[in-house]
Amino acid sequence: MTGPAPRRAAVLGSPIAHSLSPALHRAAYQALGLTAWSYDRFEVDEDALPGFLAGLGPEWAGLSLTMPLKRAVLPLLDAVSPAAASVAAVNTVLFTPDGRRTGDNTDIPGMVRALRERGTTTVERATVLGAGATAASALAALAEVCSGEVTACVRSAERAAEMRSWGERLGVAVRTAPWSEAPRALAAPLVIATTPAGAADDLAPAVPATPGTLFDVVYHPWPTPLAAAWSARGGTVLGGLDLLVHQAVLQVEAMTGHAPGPLAAMREAGQAALAAH
Repeated sequence: MTGPAPRRAAVLGSPIAHSLSPALHRAAYQALGLTAWSYDRFEVDEDALPGFLAGLGPEWAGLSLTMPLKRAVLPLLDAVSPAAASVAAVNTVLFTPDGRRTGDNTDIPGMVRALRERGTTTVERATVLGAGATAASALAALAEVCSGEVTACVRSAERAAEMRSWGERLGVAVRTAPWSEAPRALAAPLVIATTPAGAADDLAPAVPATPGTLFDVVYHPWPTPLAAAWSARGGTVLGGLDLLVHQAVLQVEAMTGHAPGPLAAMREAGQAALAAH
């Protein structure tokens, strides 16, 4: 008697050695009893991506994508989900039996789910720190969570124009502000920090006396100085691991067809992987 046919998935990006995705997805397969499934990581940049995709066989179920591939993959796909199209960024590729490639974005619903898990369902206003692909996903999530204005604190006029453009595209009222206004903008009920590690450290002394909710997408090193200061003042803090786990649960569900994904097992695996760093 033969067992189930092998199924494969992986995360692609450059650099990729730091990715927690293998730990998360492998934990999900173990929890779901998917013994024929494997999940790997591959160092792939924009130039290598077309060739990598062309070389995949029928055993492949899907891919997770990180930078710099989230936008580079778009012209290589047969279809794109509304969520991915809204921010022109794909973090998930699904393969159909006939070989079609569909792009999706689980960062957006993952962010919404993470916030809801911590009790943040609706806020009247919010602040986004930074710009770029993650900030665009944050705006898309805020389209569901924030009923009022979003202040985007950025470091250049070019970035400000980008965020206003994303706001118009996503139907979010965005007010851009220079980075110098970020300390005051921390008073919003919800602050989403999309900046790289270290970029928002200087804001830690400006945490308000009674802070709301901070979603800092950095997961290593953790906690960031901003997250530590926020937590010390009694505010609710979500980190990059919260986003990683929730978006990965959605990827596992889409790739394997098993829902709901094992959130607790994946979070535990992520925490263990971070502790081992």
